[in-house]
Amino acid sequence: MIEDELLKLKFKLGSEDALRRIYEKYLDYLLSVAMAFLNDAHAAEDVVHDVFVSLAQSGDRFRLAGNLKHYLATCVANRARDRLRARRRLRDHPGTELHSDPPEDGLILTEQVRRVYEALAQLPDEQREAVVLRVKAGMRFRQIAEIQNASFVAVQARYRRGIKRLRSILNGRL
Repeated sequence: MIEDELLKLKFKLGSEDALRRIYEKYLDYLLSVAMAFLNDAHAAEDVVHDVFVSLAQSGDRFRLAGNLKHYLATCVANRARDRLRARRRLRDHPGTELHSDPPEDGLILTEQVRRVYEALAQLPDEQREAVVLRVKAGMRFRQIAEIQNASFVAVQARYRRGIKRLRSILNGRL
């Protein structure tokens, strides 16, 4: 994408307009990726905004030879993974109350999308991550393998098992 290459260059040179354009171009996409991981609209918004704050702060050090869209999706996936680990730690400590607003509060979701997000939330983390990064972020299995620090074959298996389990969970309800 020529536009992305130009945006990366302008951003590296300190252009606030380039950062704004990157934000506008990828916000909805990144929110949907984060939502697929977290099934929580507020947490998804927080994750995406954290990614953009970090990006804005790294302007002079920014170096990216690859695909901007995949880079941002990877950043969102990493932050979402951190958020999920933090949730688990809180859940494991008795007396800690977790509060999560329903996804409809921050994003307008159709019933079908809500069902898919709920089904994704039931998958084991590695399967959910493989499915989301493949389907939603459009990444290749080799890229996902690098992110998950796993083999190409393991990622393919996680993806297949995740899709199979999603079909089972949704059981023709879509």
